[in-house]
Amino acid sequence: MNSLTLHINTLAEHLLEVDGSRQLVAITGAPGCGKSTLASELARRLNAQRLKSIVVPMDGFHLDNAILETRGLTQRKGAPETFDAPGFIRLIKALKTGDEVFAPKFDRTRDIAIAGAVAVPVDAKIVIVEGNYLMFDEPPWSALSALWDVTARLDVPMPELRARLIHRWLSLNHSRAVATRRAEGNDIPNAQRVIDRALPCDFTFDGQPHPTPNITD
Repeated sequence: MNSLTLHINTLAEHLLEVDGSRQLVAITGAPGCGKSTLASELARRLNAQRLKSIVVPMDGFHLDNAILETRGLTQRKGAPETFDAPGFIRLIKALKTGDEVFAPKFDRTRDIAIAGAVAVPVDAKIVIVEGNYLMFDEPPWSALSALWDVTARLDVPMPELRARLIHRWLSLNHSRAVATRRAEGNDIPNAQRVIDRALPCDFTFDGQPHPTPNITD
């Protein structure tokens, strides 16, 4: 049994014991740690067991590139200050009401956020939120810690994160030199900041559910 399956089993068993109001599950960690994979597979498992679940990504709250440009933050995209943190916090508070809520999601290929792209229906009892800064000890992000019902962190060694982050840019058809520069100039400093300012979570898992891509400089 691989580590991803073990992580899913652990969280699913815990959540299946919960009865009553909507539960908000935060899956966090540095960029490239495998949050999206864990979140989507956990939702699939819970839905298969007839516990209505949906994934809401934090990345939908990226500030638009035009705003980043006016603020001189274009090269820092993905850092905490390049997101609409107050708007994201308002979304999480709305999700706690149990009402129907619409959330944005980020299209990485087009590099834009799409408004109203994720519908969270009233009958969604488990909302799995995934993102870098869900348990992050800097304001205003730190206000989120009191809003989650369950928190889980994926912990990946920095050399593995570096390989994955370079591979992410390579998969978008960038050259190896550009991919390496983008990862080392922004993604890796962001990852280190997430690690350095991490708040404790209910669960901490190793974040290696798949082999490291073969990346060389």
